[in-house]
Amino acid sequence: MTNVLKPHDYDKSVFINCPFDSAYEPLFHGLIFAVHHMDLEPKSALEYIDGGQPRLDKILSLIERCKYSIHDISRTEMDPNHGLPRFNVPFELGLDLGCRRFGPVSHEQKRTLILDLDPHRYRTFISDIAGLDVQGHKGNVATAITVIRNWLTQSPVKAPSGATIYARYQAFQLALPKMCDELKWDIENLSFTDYSWAVYDWIKNNPI
Repeated sequence: MTNVLKPHDYDKSVFINCPFDSAYEPLFHGLIFAVHHMDLEPKSALEYIDGGQPRLDKILSLIERCKYSIHDISRTEMDPNHGLPRFNVPFELGLDLGCRRFGPVSHEQKRTLILDLDPHRYRTFISDIAGLDVQGHKGNVATAITVIRNWLTQSPVKAPSGATIYARYQAFQLALPKMCDELKWDIENLSFTDYSWAVYDWIKNNPI
């Protein structure tokens, strides 16, 4: 049975579909911060730990329950152990687009952001999404934050500039060790839920 969020939760939920390895972590953390700063709630498959639920069911549930989705398809390198790329992110992007196309009428209002290193690079490996607006972040956290800020301010919502949000992200990163020390958290092994809460709490207690 699918857990159904309240309407206002659906409207404020952002599914982040991206790599989870340590090399991508700075970008992932920047995405989380940017989403929170826009007064929305980031969602990730990492926040749900249920050994009895298949991973695909978790992904489908998240896609169904989030009005917004961010998909970073920039990781196309070959795995050094197997010589093959990982296709989870493009696969989940496809599920999200399918939900928007074939889901209930309410899902026609879903909004999707596709990220890559360069806005045109996707043409060499996933050309079927030609015509969609892909945004490039160049592997740069400041750029990614600005892209997300601009994407989420297409409607009439007041928001500080991407540069301002990035400066605040840097301030949060400096404050995080003390926060973790006070909470007795291991900063090197923060769960998605703990990191997301820390971001939310810092933004709430450090208004502009």
